[in-house]
Amino acid sequence: MQNDGKDIHPRSREGPLHNGLSNDPYLLPGDEVVRQLSTDPDDGLSDAEAGTRMTKFGLNELDTGPRVSVVRILLRQLFNAMSLVLIMAMVVSFAIKSWIEAVVITAVVIVNIVVGFLQEYSAEKTMDSLRSLSSPTASVIRAGQSKTVRSADLVPGDIIEVKTGDTIPADVRIMEAMNFETDEALLTGESLPVAKNANATFKEGEDTGVGDRINMAYSSSTVSKGRAKAVVVTTGMQTEIGKIAQSLRGDKSRVRAVRRDEEGNAGVHHYLQAGAGTVKDQLGKFLGVSVGTPLQRKLSWLAIFLFFIAVTFAIICLGANGFSSRQEVILYAVATGLSMIPASLVVVLTITMAVGTKIMVGRNVIVRKLDSLEALGAVTNICSDKTGTLTQGKMVVKKAWVIAEGTYSVAESNNPVDPTSAEISFAVEPPFDDTPGKAPKTQAQRQAESPWLPASEFTGKEFFTQYLNVATFCNLATVHRNRETEKWDARGDPTEIAIQVFASRFDWGRRKFTSGDNPRWAELAEYPFDSDVKRMTVIYRNFNSGEEKGYSEWALMKGAVERVLEACTTVQYADGLVPLDAEQEEKVLKNMETLASQGLRVLALAKRPWDSQAEDWGHLPRQDVERDMTLLGLIGLYDPPRVETADAVKACHRAGINVHMLTGDHKQTARAIAIEVGILPQKVNQLAPDVISSMVMTAAQFDQLSDDAIDDLPVLPLVIARCTPQTKVRMVEALHRRKKFVAMTGDGVNDSPALKRADVGIGMGLAGSDVAKTASDIVLTDDNFASILNSIEEGRRMFDNIKKFVLHLLAENIAQACTLLIGLAFKDSTGLSVFPLAPVEILWIIMITSSFPDMGLGWEPAADDVMTRPPHNLKVGIFTKELLVDLTVYGFWMASLCLASFSLVVFGFGDGNLGHGCNHSIHDGCELVYRARSTTFTCLTWFALFLAWEMVHMRRSFFRLESNPPHIWTMWARHAWRNPFLFWSIMAGFITVFPIIYIPGLNTVVFKHAPITWEWGIVIVEAFLFFLGIEFWKFCKRVYFRRHGDKVRNPETELGGSTFSRYASTAGSAVTDDPAGLEAQI
Repeated sequence: MQNDGKDIHPRSREGPLHNGLSNDPYLLPGDEVVRQLSTDPDDGLSDAEAGTRMTKFGLNELDTGPRVSVVRILLRQLFNAMSLVLIMAMVVSFAIKSWIEAVVITAVVIVNIVVGFLQEYSAEKTMDSLRSLSSPTASVIRAGQSKTVRSADLVPGDIIEVKTGDTIPADVRIMEAMNFETDEALLTGESLPVAKNANATFKEGEDTGVGDRINMAYSSSTVSKGRAKAVVVTTGMQTEIGKIAQSLRGDKSRVRAVRRDEEGNAGVHHYLQAGAGTVKDQLGKFLGVSVGTPLQRKLSWLAIFLFFIAVTFAIICLGANGFSSRQEVILYAVATGLSMIPASLVVVLTITMAVGTKIMVGRNVIVRKLDSLEALGAVTNICSDKTGTLTQGKMVVKKAWVIAEGTYSVAESNNPVDPTSAEISFAVEPPFDDTPGKAPKTQAQRQAESPWLPASEFTGKEFFTQYLNVATFCNLATVHRNRETEKWDARGDPTEIAIQVFASRFDWGRRKFTSGDNPRWAELAEYPFDSDVKRMTVIYRNFNSGEEKGYSEWALMKGAVERVLEACTTVQYADGLVPLDAEQEEKVLKNMETLASQGLRVLALAKRPWDSQAEDWGHLPRQDVERDMTLLGLIGLYDPPRVETADAVKACHRAGINVHMLTGDHKQTARAIAIEVGILPQKVNQLAPDVISSMVMTAAQFDQLSDDAIDDLPVLPLVIARCTPQTKVRMVEALHRRKKFVAMTGDGVNDSPALKRADVGIGMGLAGSDVAKTASDIVLTDDNFASILNSIEEGRRMFDNIKKFVLHLLAENIAQACTLLIGLAFKDSTGLSVFPLAPVEILWIIMITSSFPDMGLGWEPAADDVMTRPPHNLKVGIFTKELLVDLTVYGFWMASLCLASFSLVVFGFGDGNLGHGCNHSIHDGCELVYRARSTTFTCLTWFALFLAWEMVHMRRSFFRLESNPPHIWTMWARHAWRNPFLFWSIMAGFITVFPIIYIPGLNTVVFKHAPITWEWGIVIVEAFLFFLGIEFWKFCKRVYFRRHGDKVRNPETELGGSTFSRYASTAGSAVTDDPAGLEAQI
């Protein structure tokens, strides 16, 4: 929508604004806005004041109406395939004046709708609350500390910091800006980014539209370039985007637009297409086949399929009885139709997914898209960044090589952001000393010659000072001591924080030189770090240079060593500048590799004097600045791996999941960390070079290959160093061509394409940009690799549990349907069929006996072997061959025993007389049928309850649910109690059988069965046979899958040996038939 340059909603200028400002913030200087909002530009608001303002102004979110629609949920309960069958049965029962069945079915319909509504409403409310956790976040300064908070928690007066890729969380007045541009297309319709200027002001009365207010940034726009510090001025519906939302509320069309030609004309067939498309869309939503997750859509199709099966079975029943219109015949048809309806299926699925999502929050994972819940269990490959995910993200400088002087080393410190907490040592030798005839020194010799000394001992050196200038000024991080707590705080990127802390150890922090009324240095231009160029450059003016003009200007650069060398032409030595020729470059690279082999991330520092003048410093071409640099030295940073990473990688291997490290670090650094965390074997350095090259590549090597060449690789690399966003995309696509299911982590703006292409995009909640988080399916709140494993385990658990309750429900449906269909052969004296199970009995089993145990199965804890199985195939889904065979076997086994129980009572121990009219009411001659029906009902009820317990694990015996139980004879009792909801659901099912059988009137009139006595012997024997049959079938399955089933290739005990042997056997060889085999092994 194009803004015409005027306020979207003009307001009266009389009196202060709702936030206390005397005028619109774009009309006021930045410091005046800060003063009127009673905030501090450095320390921000206090937490207490922020809470007070939250009470006054409310949450910073748009009022889009209720997120959970009561009406929509109610309609979903009323109009779905399951409910429709019940409603049809109710109508038929009323039509034939079978009042008992009609009333019972009506009650069931009402209870089903009410219970389903309450459960789904609760689940939707849970999901709604969890969605708020995945809402955009903002970096805010409160009480002097930088915090990440939900954008919804911002209040007027908050001081925020934004950078490239962030979403502006509220309407803000810019205080400081550096090359800052925002994309305001959503607000103004302008496609080009808008350059911002913190110092711009406007006069009241000028026609200054939203798009022209360059000292403001508006909610929902995104930062396309640079960084800024700003103060929040309006939030929520008071923002400009809030005003648009208010004007557009309720304007959501559900009708497809009519396609028109270039002249705007549309033919009749266009209107017909739009109409047909609209009907299709609404029908799909109505039936649930076009909304929800893939699994929900599949189960909606299943419900429709079962609806038609139920109608077909009812017709078969009518046909078997000559389409008689007698009441008992129609009741039999109704009973058979009801037998195929798993009424609680959709509700249990909804609850299971909501519970799974809530559990994930407790394991530091926020699910943004429900589809990812199903996808997580199918992940075969994880492509992970290194910094902050596999490592702690708490970098410290360990080595600083100043080429003109020597190597500085930093001692261990308990606080990585405290510049006063570590001592320094110095050695004149570079990290890689290749002096001819000189033996390399041991660490002990170096330590003896270079004792640890306070940092103050090393200040004042000319070339080290130049080195520190680059370290502190070519850096966006801030390090300062908190005024209240007296503790050291840091804000910014972990890499830059570490470098700023290093400079601050020598009292060379940026604030010392750039703050105050007469700063010694001032920034003129900035070219931020980019994942493509992998370097950062700034231009600073030094006012104390001693030159005639009173100042000097310098371009200062830091970045990846190779990328900095590209911009350098000279090297700074103590006796002057030396041209950067091939010999010098080789020397620098050898020193870099020496530092990188110690697991250090290595950056290069360079400078050049800037002699040219510029009218607009913010628009100097980057390529003109980043050239003719002088290399000063290297800096090595150590980011220790997270303690839990190595175990998490091993767990991935055991689960058949391959871990790839895609990092921007140098190849040697990446290899060292990959060995440390177990992605590469410990003995990788002992392998042949061609084997190592197949495991570890640089992005340049990988990107040089065509898609066909990548597909011809025997295996894909485990580590890609110097990785670019485009390399990540190609890696995802290469894995997809190998039929792999990929999870990809990302935090930057440029990672969005890879996150979207991956099957599961994983955003970083702490370090990730808003753009990356928006492109993700799940977000890690702690940026921890172990949390990815947690999410996969939870995804597998949920997928497992869905299979369990679907199998339980459908096996019962098959048992009931088969019992009734085969039972058509039981004819009474009038030639009409006598049903072995009455309609109300079937409803009781469907709605009461099964529903609660199914919910319990949905909440079942993860099996101990859930992470030692191969990933499941999402294309097959839950309806695997195993599940289909199981539900057939269990269904027919239950049906066989039910028919046997009915036959034993009537024909085995009775006289075989089925009487007449026994489908309608009890009278003389129907006692035997009613007792047989009671026996069959009790057997089926017990079978359903025992089957629920057996479904705790689909293959293991109920008496041995763990692979190595500590107490095998009592383990079954412990596991029976492990899930209290399931336990009590089953117990309640057993207990409620007795009143249903023995309460007079309820038994014979409603359930159409009679009390039993000696028939309990049949029930107990058949229950034992059922249990024995299930255990025997599971035993057969275990034997089969031990021989033929999918196995996880996990030579965990041989890690570093034959685990990676296939690399040795395939390096340099032809393509194997199964290029994924090694990856599955690793």
